[in-house]
Amino acid sequence: MGQTQAIFVIIFSLLISGLFSGIQMAYLTASRLHLELQEKQNSLAGRIIAHFLKRPSKLTATLLIGQTLALVLFGVTLAFILHQSLEPHWPVFPFSEFLLILAEILIAALLALVLAEFLPRSLFLINANQMLQVFAVPMLVLYYILYPVVFVIISITRFITVKILKLEFSEQQPVFGLTDVEHYVKKQLYQPDQPEITAKVDSKIFHNALEFRTVKVKECMIPRIEIEAVEITNSISDLRQVFMETGHSKILVYNQTIDNIVGYCHQLALFKKPIDITSITTPITVVPESMLASELFVKFVADHRSMALVVDEFGGTSGIVTIEDLIEEIFGEINDEYDDEAEALLEQYLPDENSYLFSARHEIDYLNEKYSLDLPEGDYETLGGFILSVHEDIPEPDEVILIPPYVVTILSMAENRIDTVQLGLPASPTLATDTEDAV
Repeated sequence: MGQTQAIFVIIFSLLISGLFSGIQMAYLTASRLHLELQEKQNSLAGRIIAHFLKRPSKLTATLLIGQTLALVLFGVTLAFILHQSLEPHWPVFPFSEFLLILAEILIAALLALVLAEFLPRSLFLINANQMLQVFAVPMLVLYYILYPVVFVIISITRFITVKILKLEFSEQQPVFGLTDVEHYVKKQLYQPDQPEITAKVDSKIFHNALEFRTVKVKECMIPRIEIEAVEITNSISDLRQVFMETGHSKILVYNQTIDNIVGYCHQLALFKKPIDITSITTPITVVPESMLASELFVKFVADHRSMALVVDEFGGTSGIVTIEDLIEEIFGEINDEYDDEAEALLEQYLPDENSYLFSARHEIDYLNEKYSLDLPEGDYETLGGFILSVHEDIPEPDEVILIPPYVVTILSMAENRIDTVQLGLPASPTLATDTEDAV
């Protein structure tokens, strides 16, 4: 290999290594929300980046393998040039050959660290999202060139992980959180001459709207136990009484059992002076628990409906969901003039006992976000569901359940449902720092 060719190889390997190193830094620091929105614009770069984000293990393997190969090529070629240049002028003394090799290694390492690591990473870090878009196409080309090697590496990794170590191998999909949303909103909407505009933007609503596409009907429905309904054979007087007691505008109607809902009655239908409930019963939309809330919202708008019956896998009544329930997933709890403040869910802090009084109907997400309790999430939505999943039995009033690091005391039960609990906190006072004013 001639010296000119060797220099060309060194420059080429440094550029390739720097590209892989820079893209790796950009991938780690880029705004996930910005990348998600870029995909929605249906641009070529956005689709390529989305392709990689859905396959993080393949992207990581491509970057590491490509950078490693480029650095090996750089090191071998540079050592060849340095050896040809330094050896004729290198003094002869004991261990001179060893010191010559050491000097070549140090020079190669210094150049690789500065030109193939520090410099490209610093450049890509300045505007990570823009850099990913600019180099999306070259990265895709290099990805397909290295695909055979990447495929072999990932296959070996899967074999070792699953077959030998007996561990689960799964893709960890990159996600964006509320912090990403806040940064994105501030960056997009900030106006130097009117900074108060950014302050008025509720990032949490924006975040909820983006997450709404993954919410299922089961997560926002009114459960079966809280359904207010009348039997179709009941009298109009019975129906009127239920309307008066509940304050609802619609009441479900069932035939013999709550698992056989035939429709609902609207309170305005009573002005027609009906002779029986059957004459004013309106058919109700039936949806499964697994249906996406966003799909149901579209269905509500298309069918001009505002309430649906939710059924489980066996066709039994699981609950009901209204368009208000779906909207609350984005904007939070909506209270109107008919909502009774006395029915607000219990949440009270007891400083003397370093504990909380909670309604078991509180959602785990809400408690973790407001009180930083770090309660584990699972196949349940509420605090009561969490307690039942751990206790694996119907508790009794005043029963104490240890759920480290918390101590749960069952204060009251509503039939077989946990009503209110006392949640004892750990000894550390940090969890109750900002909760003295809890209602």
